[in-house]
Amino acid sequence: MSSLHKSRIADFQDVLKEPSIALEKLRELSFSGIPFEGGLRCLCWKILLNYLPLERASWTSILAKQRELYSQFLREMIIQPGIAKANLGVSREDVTFEDHPLNPNPDSRWNTYFRDNEVLLQIDKDVRRLCPDMSFFQRATEYPCLLILDPQNEFETLRKRVEQTTLKSQTVARNRSGVTNMSSPHKNPAPALNEYAVLPNGCEAHWEVVERILFIYAKLNPGIAYVQGMNEIVGPLYYTFATDPNSEWKEHAEADTFFCFTNLMAEIRDNFIKSLDDSQCGITYKMEKVYSTLKEKDMELYLKLQEQNIKPQFFAFRWLTLLLSQEFLLPDVIRIWDSLFADDNRFDFLLLVCCAMLILIREQLLEGDFTVNMRLLQDYPITDVCQILQKAKELQDSK
Repeated sequence: MSSLHKSRIADFQDVLKEPSIALEKLRELSFSGIPFEGGLRCLCWKILLNYLPLERASWTSILAKQRELYSQFLREMIIQPGIAKANLGVSREDVTFEDHPLNPNPDSRWNTYFRDNEVLLQIDKDVRRLCPDMSFFQRATEYPCLLILDPQNEFETLRKRVEQTTLKSQTVARNRSGVTNMSSPHKNPAPALNEYAVLPNGCEAHWEVVERILFIYAKLNPGIAYVQGMNEIVGPLYYTFATDPNSEWKEHAEADTFFCFTNLMAEIRDNFIKSLDDSQCGITYKMEKVYSTLKEKDMELYLKLQEQNIKPQFFAFRWLTLLLSQEFLLPDVIRIWDSLFADDNRFDFLLLVCCAMLILIREQLLEGDFTVNMRLLQDYPITDVCQILQKAKELQDSK
Protein backbone atom coordinates (compact mmCIF):
# COMPACT_ATOMS: atom_id res chain seq x y z
CA MET A 1 0.00 0.00 0.00
CA SER A 2 1.48 3.33 -1.06
CA SER A 3 2.07 6.11 1.45
CA LEU A 4 -0.35 8.30 -0.54
CA HIS A 5 -3.10 5.69 -0.18
CA LYS A 6 -2.39 5.34 3.56
CA SER A 7 -2.60 9.11 3.86
CA ARG A 8 -6.00 9.14 2.07
CA ILE A 9 -7.33 6.44 4.43
CA ALA A 10 -6.17 8.53 7.40
CA ASP A 11 -7.93 11.60 5.94
CA PHE A 12 -11.21 9.69 5.69
CA GLN A 13 -10.83 8.26 9.18
CA ASP A 14 -10.25 11.76 10.59
CA VAL A 15 -13.45 13.08 9.00
CA LEU A 16 -15.52 10.03 10.00
CA LYS A 17 -14.48 9.98 13.66
CA GLU A 18 -15.82 13.46 14.34
CA PRO A 19 -19.05 13.56 16.44
CA SER A 20 -20.64 15.53 13.59
CA ILE A 21 -19.47 14.66 10.09
CA ALA A 22 -18.35 17.62 7.95
CA LEU A 23 -20.34 16.76 4.81
CA GLU A 24 -18.51 19.11 2.45
CA LYS A 25 -15.14 17.70 3.51
CA LEU A 26 -16.43 14.13 3.12
CA ARG A 27 -17.79 14.94 -0.35
CA GLU A 28 -14.51 16.51 -1.40
CA LEU A 29 -12.54 13.43 -0.30
CA SER A 30 -15.04 10.93 -1.74
CA PHE A 31 -15.12 12.63 -5.13
CA SER A 32 -11.59 11.36 -5.84
CA GLY A 33 -12.49 7.79 -4.87
CA ILE A 34 -13.23 6.15 -1.54
CA PRO A 35 -10.87 3.46 -0.15
CA PHE A 36 -12.37 0.00 0.37
CA GLU A 37 -10.21 -0.68 3.43
CA GLY A 38 -11.87 -0.70 6.84
CA GLY A 39 -15.34 -0.51 5.31
CA LEU A 40 -14.79 3.17 4.45
CA ARG A 41 -16.67 3.06 1.16
CA CYS A 42 -19.70 1.33 2.69
CA LEU A 43 -19.88 3.89 5.47
CA CYS A 44 -19.38 6.88 3.17
CA TRP A 45 -22.06 5.69 0.74
CA LYS A 46 -24.54 5.32 3.61
CA ILE A 47 -23.88 8.93 4.63
CA LEU A 48 -23.82 10.32 1.08
CA LEU A 49 -27.11 8.54 0.27
CA ASN A 50 -28.73 10.02 3.39
CA TYR A 51 -29.23 6.69 5.12
CA LEU A 52 -27.02 7.71 8.05
CA PRO A 53 -27.27 11.23 9.50
CA LEU A 54 -24.24 13.41 10.10
CA GLU A 55 -24.50 13.01 13.89
CA ARG A 56 -22.56 9.86 14.82
CA ALA A 57 -24.31 9.49 18.19
CA SER A 58 -27.61 8.56 16.49
CA TRP A 59 -26.20 5.89 14.14
CA THR A 60 -26.73 2.88 16.44
CA SER A 61 -30.36 3.65 17.21
CA ILE A 62 -31.23 4.58 13.60
CA LEU A 63 -29.64 1.41 12.20
CA ALA A 64 -31.44 -0.77 14.78
CA LYS A 65 -34.76 0.90 13.98
CA GLN A 66 -34.37 0.65 10.18
CA ARG A 67 -33.22 -2.97 10.28
CA GLU A 68 -36.18 -3.91 12.48
CA LEU A 69 -38.49 -2.09 10.05
CA TYR A 70 -37.04 -4.14 7.19
CA SER A 71 -37.68 -7.36 9.15
CA GLN A 72 -41.26 -6.22 9.50
CA PHE A 73 -41.49 -5.77 5.71
CA LEU A 74 -40.21 -9.34 5.28
CA ARG A 75 -42.87 -10.68 7.63
CA GLU A 76 -45.72 -8.74 6.04
CA MET A 77 -44.82 -9.04 2.37
CA ILE A 78 -43.07 -12.39 2.02
CA ILE A 79 -43.77 -14.63 5.02
CA GLN A 80 -47.46 -13.79 5.67
CA PRO A 81 -48.68 -14.16 2.04
CA GLY A 82 -46.92 -17.53 1.85
CA ILE A 83 -48.55 -18.71 5.11
CA ALA A 84 -51.96 -17.49 3.92
CA LYS A 85 -51.58 -19.34 0.62
CA ALA A 86 -50.52 -22.55 2.39
CA ASN A 87 -53.46 -22.32 4.82
CA LEU A 88 -55.96 -21.77 2.02
CA GLY A 89 -54.60 -24.80 0.23
CA VAL A 90 -54.93 -27.02 3.32
CA SER A 91 -58.42 -26.25 4.61
CA ARG A 92 -60.45 -25.79 1.46
CA GLU A 93 -63.79 -26.02 3.27
CA ASP A 94 -62.91 -22.79 5.10
CA VAL A 95 -62.26 -20.79 1.93
CA THR A 96 -64.63 -17.85 1.75
CA PHE A 97 -65.64 -16.12 -1.48
CA GLU A 98 -63.31 -13.26 -0.55
CA ASP A 99 -60.37 -15.68 -0.32
CA HIS A 100 -61.28 -17.76 -3.36
CA PRO A 101 -58.68 -17.75 -6.16
CA LEU A 102 -61.43 -17.09 -8.74
CA ASN A 103 -62.84 -14.08 -6.91
CA PRO A 104 -62.97 -11.34 -9.62
CA ASN A 105 -62.53 -8.52 -7.09
CA PRO A 106 -59.19 -6.85 -8.01
CA ASP A 107 -58.50 -6.14 -4.33
CA SER A 108 -58.96 -9.72 -3.16
CA ARG A 109 -56.01 -11.39 -1.47
CA TRP A 110 -55.55 -13.87 -4.31
CA ASN A 111 -55.68 -11.26 -7.03
CA THR A 112 -53.01 -9.31 -5.16
CA TYR A 113 -50.94 -12.50 -4.89
CA PHE A 114 -51.25 -13.20 -8.64
CA ARG A 115 -50.45 -9.58 -9.54
CA ASP A 116 -47.38 -9.72 -7.31
CA ASN A 117 -46.32 -12.91 -9.09
CA GLU A 118 -46.22 -11.07 -12.41
CA VAL A 119 -43.84 -8.48 -10.96
CA LEU A 120 -41.83 -11.19 -9.20
CA LEU A 121 -41.30 -13.16 -12.42
CA GLN A 122 -39.80 -10.13 -14.14
CA ILE A 123 -37.55 -9.40 -11.16
CA ASP A 124 -36.48 -13.05 -11.01
CA LYS A 125 -35.55 -13.09 -14.69
CA ASP A 126 -33.44 -9.93 -14.31
CA VAL A 127 -31.63 -10.65 -11.04
CA ARG A 128 -30.47 -14.07 -12.21
CA ARG A 129 -28.47 -12.36 -14.96
CA LEU A 130 -26.83 -9.76 -12.72
CA CYS A 131 -23.13 -9.28 -13.50
CA PRO A 132 -22.79 -12.54 -15.49
CA ASP A 133 -19.05 -11.92 -15.93
CA MET A 134 -18.47 -12.63 -12.23
CA SER A 135 -19.75 -15.42 -9.97
CA PHE A 136 -20.52 -13.32 -6.89
CA PHE A 137 -24.30 -13.16 -7.28
CA GLN A 138 -24.57 -16.92 -7.83
CA ARG A 139 -22.55 -17.72 -4.70
CA ALA A 140 -24.15 -18.36 -1.31
CA THR A 141 -24.34 -15.45 1.10
CA GLU A 142 -22.68 -15.88 4.49
CA TYR A 143 -25.77 -14.30 6.05
CA PRO A 144 -28.93 -15.96 4.69
CA CYS A 145 -32.21 -14.50 5.92
CA LEU A 146 -32.89 -16.63 9.01
CA LEU A 147 -36.32 -15.05 9.38
CA ILE A 148 -37.42 -16.78 6.16
CA LEU A 149 -35.10 -19.81 6.18
CA ASP A 150 -36.30 -20.79 9.65
CA PRO A 151 -35.76 -24.57 9.99
CA GLN A 152 -38.80 -24.77 12.33
CA ASN A 153 -41.09 -23.39 9.62
CA GLU A 154 -41.09 -24.12 5.92
CA PHE A 155 -41.84 -20.59 4.80
CA GLU A 156 -42.25 -20.04 1.09
CA THR A 157 -39.18 -18.28 -0.33
CA LEU A 158 -39.51 -16.09 -3.42
CA ARG A 159 -37.48 -18.64 -5.36
CA LYS A 160 -40.01 -21.38 -4.49
CA ARG A 161 -42.83 -19.05 -5.37
CA VAL A 162 -41.32 -18.44 -8.81
CA GLU A 163 -40.76 -22.16 -9.36
CA GLN A 164 -44.38 -22.95 -8.48
CA THR A 165 -46.03 -20.29 -10.60
CA THR A 166 -47.37 -21.21 -14.02
CA LEU A 167 -47.54 -17.66 -15.40
CA LYS A 168 -45.90 -17.30 -18.77
CA SER A 169 -42.97 -14.90 -18.78
CA GLN A 170 -44.29 -13.21 -21.94
CA THR A 171 -47.05 -11.59 -19.87
CA VAL A 172 -44.64 -9.89 -17.52
CA ALA A 173 -42.11 -8.13 -19.73
CA ARG A 174 -42.13 -4.56 -18.50
CA ASN A 175 -39.54 -2.23 -19.90
CA ARG A 176 -38.75 1.43 -20.41
CA SER A 177 -39.45 3.37 -23.57
CA GLY A 178 -39.84 0.34 -25.79
CA VAL A 179 -36.22 -0.70 -25.35
CA THR A 180 -36.10 -4.46 -25.68
CA ASN A 181 -32.69 -4.93 -24.15
CA MET A 182 -31.04 -2.67 -21.60
CA SER A 183 -27.93 -4.80 -21.22
CA SER A 184 -24.65 -3.92 -22.85
CA PRO A 185 -23.56 -6.03 -25.85
CA HIS A 186 -20.15 -6.74 -24.31
CA LYS A 187 -21.63 -8.34 -21.20
CA ASN A 188 -21.72 -12.13 -21.27
CA PRO A 189 -25.22 -13.61 -21.49
CA ALA A 190 -26.57 -15.13 -18.31
CA PRO A 191 -26.86 -18.92 -18.05
CA ALA A 192 -30.29 -20.46 -18.45
CA LEU A 193 -32.43 -20.87 -15.34
CA ASN A 194 -31.54 -24.55 -14.90
CA GLU A 195 -27.77 -23.98 -15.30
CA TYR A 196 -27.40 -22.50 -11.81
CA ALA A 197 -26.12 -24.83 -9.12
CA VAL A 198 -28.84 -25.59 -6.59
CA LEU A 199 -27.68 -24.55 -3.15
CA PRO A 200 -28.27 -26.81 -0.12
CA ASN A 201 -31.25 -26.18 2.17
CA GLY A 202 -30.70 -23.27 4.50
CA CYS A 203 -28.51 -21.45 1.96
CA GLU A 204 -29.40 -18.72 -0.47
CA ALA A 205 -27.52 -17.02 -3.27
CA HIS A 206 -26.79 -13.30 -3.33
CA TRP A 207 -29.15 -12.87 -6.30
CA GLU A 208 -32.01 -14.14 -4.12
CA VAL A 209 -31.27 -11.39 -1.58
CA VAL A 210 -31.37 -8.78 -4.37
CA GLU A 211 -34.64 -10.30 -5.61
CA ARG A 212 -36.17 -9.82 -2.16
CA ILE A 213 -35.02 -6.19 -1.97
CA LEU A 214 -36.56 -5.38 -5.36
CA PHE A 215 -39.80 -7.24 -4.59
CA ILE A 216 -40.30 -5.36 -1.34
CA TYR A 217 -39.48 -2.07 -3.07
CA ALA A 218 -42.09 -2.86 -5.74
CA LYS A 219 -44.71 -3.68 -3.08
CA LEU A 220 -44.04 -0.46 -1.17
CA ASN A 221 -43.98 1.69 -4.32
CA PRO A 222 -46.93 0.47 -6.41
CA GLY A 223 -46.89 3.64 -8.54
CA ILE A 224 -43.63 2.58 -10.16
CA ALA A 225 -43.37 -1.04 -8.84
CA TYR A 226 -40.50 -2.68 -10.74
CA VAL A 227 -39.08 -1.63 -14.08
CA GLN A 228 -36.29 -3.51 -15.84
CA GLY A 229 -33.00 -1.78 -15.10
CA MET A 230 -33.61 -1.30 -11.38
CA ASN A 231 -31.71 -4.56 -10.92
CA GLU A 232 -28.63 -2.86 -12.41
CA ILE A 233 -28.94 -0.01 -9.86
CA VAL A 234 -29.36 -2.20 -6.79
CA GLY A 235 -26.59 -4.66 -7.84
CA PRO A 236 -23.53 -2.44 -7.18
CA LEU A 237 -25.04 -1.15 -3.92
CA TYR A 238 -25.64 -4.64 -2.59
CA TYR A 239 -22.25 -5.92 -3.79
CA THR A 240 -20.50 -3.06 -1.98
CA PHE A 241 -22.35 -3.65 1.30
CA ALA A 242 -22.18 -7.46 1.11
CA THR A 243 -18.39 -7.37 0.70
CA ASP A 244 -17.85 -4.93 3.58
CA PRO A 245 -14.73 -6.03 5.50
CA ASN A 246 -16.59 -5.16 8.71
CA SER A 247 -18.69 -8.29 9.40
CA GLU A 248 -21.00 -6.43 11.79
CA TRP A 249 -22.13 -4.23 8.89
CA LYS A 250 -21.93 -6.98 6.27
CA GLU A 251 -24.46 -9.05 8.23
CA HIS A 252 -27.07 -6.34 7.58
CA ALA A 253 -26.22 -5.76 3.91
CA GLU A 254 -29.77 -6.63 2.80
CA ALA A 255 -31.61 -4.09 4.97
CA ASP A 256 -28.98 -1.38 4.46
CA THR A 257 -29.03 -1.89 0.68
CA PHE A 258 -32.83 -1.66 0.66
CA PHE A 259 -32.89 1.76 2.34
CA CYS A 260 -29.95 3.16 0.33
CA PHE A 261 -31.57 1.89 -2.89
CA THR A 262 -34.88 3.49 -1.86
CA ASN A 263 -33.13 6.82 -1.24
CA LEU A 264 -31.23 6.63 -4.53
CA MET A 265 -34.41 5.73 -6.44
CA ALA A 266 -36.15 8.77 -4.91
CA GLU A 267 -33.60 10.86 -6.82
CA ILE A 268 -33.62 8.97 -10.14
CA ARG A 269 -37.06 7.33 -10.30
CA ASP A 270 -38.29 9.88 -12.88
CA ASN A 271 -35.92 8.21 -15.37
CA PHE A 272 -38.01 5.05 -15.04
CA ILE A 273 -41.42 6.69 -15.47
CA LYS A 274 -42.32 6.86 -19.16
CA SER A 275 -45.06 9.47 -18.70
CA LEU A 276 -42.41 11.92 -17.39
CA ASP A 277 -39.97 11.42 -20.28
CA ASP A 278 -40.59 14.80 -21.89
CA SER A 279 -40.90 16.79 -18.68
CA GLN A 280 -38.01 18.79 -17.26
CA CYS A 281 -37.27 15.99 -14.79
CA GLY A 282 -37.60 13.24 -17.43
CA ILE A 283 -34.96 11.25 -19.27
CA THR A 284 -35.46 13.00 -22.66
CA TYR A 285 -34.53 16.36 -21.16
CA LYS A 286 -31.37 14.85 -19.62
CA MET A 287 -30.33 13.19 -22.88
CA GLU A 288 -30.75 16.48 -24.74
CA LYS A 289 -28.68 18.17 -22.02
CA VAL A 290 -25.79 15.79 -22.84
CA TYR A 291 -25.92 16.98 -26.46
CA SER A 292 -26.31 20.67 -25.56
CA THR A 293 -23.25 20.37 -23.29
CA LEU A 294 -21.33 18.62 -26.09
CA LYS A 295 -22.35 21.41 -28.50
CA GLU A 296 -20.89 23.94 -26.07
CA LYS A 297 -17.66 22.00 -25.46
CA ASP A 298 -16.96 20.41 -28.88
CA MET A 299 -19.04 21.84 -31.74
CA GLU A 300 -17.26 19.77 -34.43
CA LEU A 301 -18.10 16.46 -32.75
CA TYR A 302 -21.66 17.60 -32.02
CA LEU A 303 -22.24 18.47 -35.70
CA LYS A 304 -20.78 15.12 -36.81
CA LEU A 305 -23.22 13.17 -34.61
CA GLN A 306 -26.09 15.38 -35.80
CA GLU A 307 -25.09 14.87 -39.43
CA GLN A 308 -25.12 11.09 -38.96
CA ASN A 309 -28.48 11.35 -37.18
CA ILE A 310 -27.05 9.63 -34.08
CA LYS A 311 -29.61 10.58 -31.47
CA PRO A 312 -28.76 10.50 -27.75
CA GLN A 313 -31.63 8.02 -27.26
CA PHE A 314 -29.49 5.41 -29.07
CA PHE A 315 -26.89 5.28 -26.29
CA ALA A 316 -27.35 7.95 -23.58
CA PHE A 317 -30.69 6.50 -22.50
CA ARG A 318 -28.91 3.48 -21.04
CA TRP A 319 -25.92 5.48 -19.80
CA LEU A 320 -28.11 7.87 -17.81
CA THR A 321 -30.91 5.57 -16.65
CA LEU A 322 -28.56 2.89 -15.34
CA LEU A 323 -25.88 5.31 -14.03
CA LEU A 324 -23.32 3.73 -16.41
CA SER A 325 -23.62 0.38 -14.62
CA GLN A 326 -23.77 -1.50 -17.94
CA GLU A 327 -20.87 0.26 -19.63
CA PHE A 328 -18.02 -0.80 -17.33
CA LEU A 329 -16.96 -3.68 -15.11
CA LEU A 330 -18.35 -3.61 -11.58
CA PRO A 331 -15.22 -2.27 -9.78
CA ASP A 332 -15.12 0.62 -12.28
CA VAL A 333 -18.84 1.31 -11.88
CA ILE A 334 -18.32 1.51 -8.11
CA ARG A 335 -15.46 3.99 -8.61
CA ILE A 336 -17.68 6.17 -10.85
CA TRP A 337 -20.44 6.02 -8.23
CA ASP A 338 -18.01 7.32 -5.57
CA SER A 339 -17.80 10.55 -7.59
CA LEU A 340 -21.51 10.65 -8.49
CA PHE A 341 -22.65 10.18 -4.89
CA ALA A 342 -20.09 12.72 -3.66
CA ASP A 343 -21.05 15.46 -6.10
CA ASP A 344 -23.43 18.06 -4.74
CA ASN A 345 -25.47 17.91 -7.97
CA ARG A 346 -24.59 14.31 -8.67
CA PHE A 347 -26.78 13.82 -11.67
CA ASP A 348 -25.54 17.03 -13.26
CA PHE A 349 -22.08 15.53 -12.94
CA LEU A 350 -23.35 12.34 -14.62
CA LEU A 351 -24.24 14.44 -17.70
CA LEU A 352 -20.66 15.73 -17.75
CA VAL A 353 -19.29 12.18 -17.44
CA CYS A 354 -21.37 11.17 -20.49
CA CYS A 355 -20.12 14.22 -22.38
CA ALA A 356 -16.51 13.37 -21.41
CA MET A 357 -17.02 9.83 -22.73
CA LEU A 358 -17.95 11.27 -26.14
CA ILE A 359 -15.07 13.76 -26.26
CA LEU A 360 -12.49 11.12 -25.28
CA ILE A 361 -13.33 9.07 -28.40
CA ARG A 362 -13.84 12.12 -30.65
CA GLU A 363 -11.14 11.10 -33.20
CA GLN A 364 -12.75 7.69 -33.73
CA LEU A 365 -16.23 9.22 -33.94
CA LEU A 366 -15.11 11.89 -36.44
CA GLU A 367 -13.59 9.20 -38.67
CA GLY A 368 -16.34 6.59 -38.32
CA ASP A 369 -19.55 6.11 -40.28
CA PHE A 370 -22.96 5.59 -38.65
CA THR A 371 -22.49 1.84 -38.10
CA VAL A 372 -18.96 2.13 -36.68
CA ASN A 373 -19.97 4.99 -34.38
CA MET A 374 -23.07 3.23 -33.11
CA ARG A 375 -20.94 0.22 -32.25
CA LEU A 376 -18.48 2.48 -30.36
CA LEU A 377 -21.26 4.10 -28.37
CA GLN A 378 -23.10 0.85 -27.61
CA ASP A 379 -19.89 -0.89 -26.55
CA TYR A 380 -17.74 1.90 -25.14
CA PRO A 381 -14.02 1.26 -25.81
CA ILE A 382 -12.25 3.14 -23.00
CA THR A 383 -11.83 1.17 -19.77
CA ASP A 384 -9.84 3.72 -17.74
CA VAL A 385 -12.64 5.34 -15.73
CA CYS A 386 -10.22 7.66 -13.90
CA GLN A 387 -9.39 9.24 -17.27
CA ILE A 388 -13.12 9.73 -17.94
CA LEU A 389 -13.76 11.23 -14.49
CA GLN A 390 -10.77 13.53 -14.85
CA LYS A 391 -12.11 14.79 -18.19
CA ALA A 392 -15.59 15.30 -16.69
CA LYS A 393 -14.04 17.32 -13.85
CA GLU A 394 -12.19 19.47 -16.40
CA LEU A 395 -15.51 20.12 -18.17
CA GLN A 396 -17.10 21.02 -14.84
CA ASP A 397 -14.28 23.41 -13.91
CA SER A 398 -14.32 25.10 -17.32
CA LYS A 399 -17.97 26.18 -16.98
